[in-house]
Amino acid sequence: MALSRFWGWFLIHIALFLSLCYAEDPFVFYDFEVTYITASPLGVPQQVIAINNKFPGPTINSTTNNNVVINVRNKLDESLLMHWSGIQQRRSSWQDGVLGTNCPIPPKWNWTYQFQVKDQVGSFFYFPSLHFQRAAGGFGSFIINNRPIIPIPFDTPDGDIVILIGDWYTQNHTALRKALDAGKGLGMPDGVLINGKGPYRYNDTLVPDGIEYETINVHPGGKTYRLRVHNVGISTSLNFRIQSHNLLLAESEGSYTVQQNYTSLDIHVGQSYSFLLTMDQNASSDYYIVASARFVNESQWKRVTGVAILRYSNSKGKASGPLPDPPQDEFDKTFSMNQARSIRWNVSASGARPNPQGSFRYGSINVTEVYVLRNKPPETIDGKRRATLSGISFVNPATPIRLADQYKIKGVYKLDFPNKPLTGPPKMETSVINGTYRGFMEVILQNNDTKMHTYHMSGYAFFVVGMDYGEWSENSRGTYNKWDGIARSTTQVYPGAWTAILISLDNVGVWNLRTENLDSWYLGQETYVRVVNPEATNKTEFPMPDNALFCGALSKLQKPQDVSSSLATSIIEGRSKLFFTVLMIASTLFLVSR
Repeated sequence: MALSRFWGWFLIHIALFLSLCYAEDPFVFYDFEVTYITASPLGVPQQVIAINNKFPGPTINSTTNNNVVINVRNKLDESLLMHWSGIQQRRSSWQDGVLGTNCPIPPKWNWTYQFQVKDQVGSFFYFPSLHFQRAAGGFGSFIINNRPIIPIPFDTPDGDIVILIGDWYTQNHTALRKALDAGKGLGMPDGVLINGKGPYRYNDTLVPDGIEYETINVHPGGKTYRLRVHNVGISTSLNFRIQSHNLLLAESEGSYTVQQNYTSLDIHVGQSYSFLLTMDQNASSDYYIVASARFVNESQWKRVTGVAILRYSNSKGKASGPLPDPPQDEFDKTFSMNQARSIRWNVSASGARPNPQGSFRYGSINVTEVYVLRNKPPETIDGKRRATLSGISFVNPATPIRLADQYKIKGVYKLDFPNKPLTGPPKMETSVINGTYRGFMEVILQNNDTKMHTYHMSGYAFFVVGMDYGEWSENSRGTYNKWDGIARSTTQVYPGAWTAILISLDNVGVWNLRTENLDSWYLGQETYVRVVNPEATNKTEFPMPDNALFCGALSKLQKPQDVSSSLATSIIEGRSKLFFTVLMIASTLFLVSR
């Protein structure tokens, strides 16, 4: 009887204790085992990167303000970092998973990321950021749900569906990397994958027999599903469309949008969107889901088309016939740009907080610093084919920038990235932008290349306020959208055009600013923005994590890791300690109460 009384007390007090610990900011835990597996998404066996034996990797499902703990076990034969694209890592660039902030995880080692998805909602994805590994997989979806107390600006969908699209090569990422190192281009991709699978055989000539394709199963009767679509590819913009269905745009990379219907939408490399899709058709057959290459010679790139199937539960047959047409804009270069301009911020909707998104009136804030970043086609520097931003091809230092600052190591980088493009010959440098804490930065991305680029900035959602063809000038500011430009982390810049963004530099850390085109990124088209609070305080930046890895000039500080054990063990031990702490507290309370 006494034992049963004890367990009654114990359960009550463990519930009370855990609620006090985690009611505000609960933890979610994931273990990632990163390995090579053999797959044949386009009918050719090849080495791909899997997580927990899955390709693509598992979805991370979290809620605003959750503490996310992800133990990564690197079972590849090369070093690894996981990057959480669009996750702002408030006050903790230590967790961003890029070379400017983190030492790589060596083969056979483990490293545990721990960060809070503070004041964020929406659709994001993760991927390996080193050695061109994203071209082999290792990517997956990252969802941040609203807290129950915050309304979403649409009815709760009947289902939530992730769709990962991207161009794909049948060569291993190591072979692609060697081609770039040898000064060659990658050439046309071999296809487009949808959720890691090849195209449905819509055309017997273009698609060989026996390829596994993706099927999305839905129910009829006007049910509405939220589709989270991410372009996780290498360098190809894709037009996304679903036969006979409208795509109601609702969210992009953490911002709720003005809801508009599209028959198709161009989704550029690194971008994410949420659509509301209503099942309002008669299901006379299955329907095509298409992701096809854009801004290329489409007659030559027909094979670069991903095709999946949307299947109603009452479907009467297989999809057949031609695919739905892409935009017919071969001679109208403004169509896609006007579509991009039409994507606007829903200023009256609540985001992660109860106040409306538009309560941050970005258009009335004075700009404190301006950077014009210009890219060109790759050029030769010191005998190597390199990509540049404003005439500088970035060289990753052996010691990460943030770690060098922490230990006051001199000479690792230069805080001299120019406000305007260099006029002399291009050069290879570790040159970093000096951002002013609490400043308001205007960045003009000028694309003087002949292909589409997308640019991403870690640590922030920036406001896309303008884009147009030609060279940007100060008069271009007269065209800026100062009210409801979309806030996001990845924006497209059309060839021969510019895009202007505004960034509120309120997040202390070292933040990667890069092209998302994987080949150009690999060849040096990136930099970092260093944002420092002159008054060092844990309120604006968390301390260096206890498990930080050391490399470069600080290699001697790194202790060897016992590869027979896992850092996941430390998580389990932490949970065990919590359990036994609660057990001791409950036991004491029980004895006192007697």
